[in-house]
Amino acid sequence: MNRKRPILLAGNWKMNHGPKATRDFLSQIQLEKKNHAKARIYAPYLSLSAATSLVSEKQLPLQIGAQNLHYERSGAFTGEISGPMLSEAGIQQVLIGHSERRQFFGETNESILLKTKSALEQGFEVLLCIGELLSERESGRTESVLREQLARILENPDCKAQFGARLHLAYEPVWAIGTGVVATPDQAQSTHAFIRSLLLQALGEAKTRDTLILYGGSVTPANFKDLLACSEIDGGLVGGASLKPDSFRALWDLV
Repeated sequence: MNRKRPILLAGNWKMNHGPKATRDFLSQIQLEKKNHAKARIYAPYLSLSAATSLVSEKQLPLQIGAQNLHYERSGAFTGEISGPMLSEAGIQQVLIGHSERRQFFGETNESILLKTKSALEQGFEVLLCIGELLSERESGRTESVLREQLARILENPDCKAQFGARLHLAYEPVWAIGTGVVATPDQAQSTHAFIRSLLLQALGEAKTRDTLILYGGSVTPANFKDLLACSEIDGGLVGGASLKPDSFRALWDLV
């Protein structure tokens, strides 16, 4: 399959940048529109309003997404955010299954399936995160872990139907997130190729060809160009390097 997919540069701000810092960031940054690429930032809930307002005001070619959502649309779930709330705030993209949600908040493959299915039913575009721990890679379990994380999603008809349209993936080796350690381009390319082979078996060529697979894990302007040179890597899910306008712009310039 020849790659004819757009590139996506997605910043995940995690628990950083409240409304004031968000306004400061977006007031400073300048991004040129690119037909072959999209830029996106997953901002904290309290910063979504400030972000969407400034993006609209400055007409920035930048999408604003949420970092999570609950699979129920309303109810007795103190501290949670629902899809209808995000839609009312003008949000159309959501990040699901980030390793920190799995590690610190007990999210499982089952709960991630529920969130993914619900988000897609509500019309959101989903970036679904998968990835292995260092111990899993060192014990040769990378492929089995990724297969298990994707299995329920690839078995679900509603999810399968949206791959390549409103459901895309981010591969984030947990051992490379925020550590300064990055998978080599060969490691990343090989793992992305394996993930795409799983998609091909379950989805067929057309949906597989159209599904973006981003790499996430200590992505910086220093290594992003080499990662993008890999045919199976369709962009980056970026943490720390997305927090400063200069570094995010530097990443965008490499796309």
